Amino acid sequence: MAQSEKSRLDDIGTLALVGAGKMGGAMLEGWLALGLDPRNVVVIDPKPSEDVVTLSRKGIAINPAADANRTIGTLVLAVKPQVAADVMPSVAGLTGPDTLVLSIMAGKTLGFLQAGFPNAAIVRAMPNTPAAIGRGITVAVPNAAVTADQRRRANALLAASGAVEWISDENLMDAVTAVSGSGPAYVFLLAETLARAGVAAGLPEELATKLARATVEGSGELLHRSPLDPATLRQNVTSPGGTTAAALEVLMAADGVDPLMRRAVAAATKRSRELAG
Repeated sequence: MAQSEKSRLDDIGTLALVGAGKMGGAMLEGWLALGLDPRNVVVIDPKPSEDVVTLSRKGIAINPAADANRTIGTLVLAVKPQVAADVMPSVAGLTGPDTLVLSIMAGKTLGFLQAGFPNAAIVRAMPNTPAAIGRGITVAVPNAAVTADQRRRANALLAASGAVEWISDENLMDAVTAVSGSGPAYVFLLAETLARAGVAAGLPEELATKLARATVEGSGELLHRSPLDPATLRQNVTSPGGTTAAALEVLMAADGVDPLMRRAVAAATKRSRELAG
C-alpha cells in the first residue's frame, strides 16, 4: 500500500465493524497492522471469535452499550448476506449524516443498502479471502452520495488487504463475485484435484499433496511477479510434443477446462443475483 493510503488510516475516525468473521476479522487485523488506532474501533458481533476477543486487549470495544455521543465515521457491514435484513435495522442508529457505509456482503445491492440506510453515502465492495495475507483484490462501487474524501477513506480501508479496483456499473458486481470473490475456492480445488490425480498416477498421497500444493503456490507467485500474461507463461512451460502438451491437449479440449469454468462462473454469477433478493 502506498504511504498516502496508510496515512488515511491515521485519521479515519471511529470505525464500527459489524460482523467479525473470517473476512471481517482478517480486514480488521490488516487495518490495525497499518496503524488504525484500536481505541477508535467498535466491533459488533454476537459471537466474536477468540482472535477478535484477543484484539480487545488493544483497546477495541466489542459490543459496547449504545453511546449517543459516539460519532461513527465508517460503518463496515461484514455479516453474511442472508442475515443482512435482520442486522441492518439494529445498526442503522449508529450512522449520522457524514457516516460512510462500507458493505462487503456478497450480492447485496446499493439499492438494498440504501433502503436500510436512507440518504447515506454507501460503497459496495467485494473482497476475497487472500485479504487475510494482504494479497486480496477488491472491487468497489459507490453510490451517488459518496464524496471524494469518503471514496479515499474506503480505498484506504480496502487497500489494507490488497489491490482495489473501482467500477461505475454495479451490474458487473455479480460477475466480479463469481470470478474473484469465489475464485480462491477454484484454485484450492485445483490443488485438491491435482493431488488426487497424482495419487491415481501412482504417487504416495503425502508426496502428491506436497507436489500439488507447492506447484500451485509457486505458479501463483510466478504469475504475481511476472509481467507476462497467463497464456504466455503457459506456453513457456509447454514444449511441442512433450508431457505438458499431452496434458494440455486434454485440458484445452472442447469439453475441457474452458467451458467448465464458464459454467462455474455463470452459476456463481446467477447465485450472486439471487442473493440480492
